[in-house]
Amino acid sequence: MIKNIDIADIKIGMYVHDLNCDWTSHPFFRKRFLIKNDAEIAKIVEAGIHELYIDTEKGLDVSHARSVDEVNASLQQQMIEAVTSKPAPIITLSFAEELGRANRIKSQAHALVKTVMQDVRLGRAVELEQVEPMIESITESVLSNSGALLTLLRIKNKDDYTFLHSVSVGTLMIAFCRSVGMDMETIHLAGLGGILHDTGKALVPDEVLNKPGRLTEEEFDIIKRHPRDGFDILSRTEGISEIPLDITLHHHERVDGSGYPHNLKGDTISTLAKMAAIVDVYDAITADRCYHKGMAPTDALRKIFEWSKYHFDPKLVQAFMRCVGIYPVGTLVLLESGKLGVVIEQHDSNLLTPKIKVMFSSKSNTYLQPEIIDLSRPLGFGGGDKIVRHEAPEKWGINPLRFM
Repeated sequence: MIKNIDIADIKIGMYVHDLNCDWTSHPFFRKRFLIKNDAEIAKIVEAGIHELYIDTEKGLDVSHARSVDEVNASLQQQMIEAVTSKPAPIITLSFAEELGRANRIKSQAHALVKTVMQDVRLGRAVELEQVEPMIESITESVLSNSGALLTLLRIKNKDDYTFLHSVSVGTLMIAFCRSVGMDMETIHLAGLGGILHDTGKALVPDEVLNKPGRLTEEEFDIIKRHPRDGFDILSRTEGISEIPLDITLHHHERVDGSGYPHNLKGDTISTLAKMAAIVDVYDAITADRCYHKGMAPTDALRKIFEWSKYHFDPKLVQAFMRCVGIYPVGTLVLLESGKLGVVIEQHDSNLLTPKIKVMFSSKSNTYLQPEIIDLSRPLGFGGGDKIVRHEAPEKWGINPLRFM
């Protein structure tokens, strides 16, 4: 059985099933391992891990610990309570109407970030006049329908991950800032900080940055230099403002002081840097890498909500969940009726009742004539169904984008 334990309960002879933190934040070669000595326990504590999951069939048990199913059920209920109190962002265009522009922006922004990183490697300065217009285009797309660009940006391959991750973080920062009511100038600067936040990775050797496996401690130390390197590079950029510099330097800080490079705690971290930390981890853990299978967005939100007890600002995590939705646009979901559908639009006041385009029957294992169901409406008025859970598209051989 998989159980959740407090770090105070950890002992030699336990089998770690999940370190319960994002993979960019710990120096362990393996995600799952048997604890053999006190040094490994000390290493877990030093990594800022407060809770983890153990496999009681492979190691020692803790009788009072909760099972993973109990923890997840509790977290899901807490998430629902946290995000149903305030409205979701306003949408002015449908997903389909915004999709074409979003696709063009994704390609252009990917090429731009790639050029910026290549220029930095060659010792050239970052030219803001090249980046600023792209931030404006991304903002226009997000203001029309954030789901379109964010859904497209979830599709990454190993060759373009570093560049598209930067575009994703910039886009998510714009959507996040907009959803909490920040002014347009702040939104613009936060988007700029997001798209440039990993500039320092241009100085990381390719064999470390793209290593198909866990990093050694020495390699992890090299990676941990990138916030400071990025800050130093951008500090030499003419016209750069404080907000992008702050996001670049502090997006790996954690509110419990376990982050880097300065081990800042609580309110010594700016609000925008705290937001960038959430966004950065969300995009990282939902992406497929050659050594890391990405989580479904709903699962990633639940993990970040769980980690907000220590690593993130809980109120900002709740605001982020309201921004993207418990079932983000593009998520494949199973309904009580047995139908499968893809989320195409969030409801403006209840994130549990989005609009769904249904197109498959899990009971007969056949495609259906696609139709849109508004889960906020009763039966007979375009609704009358309920989400049971999200589903992995590969399990059913369905490409959600095909139906959007």
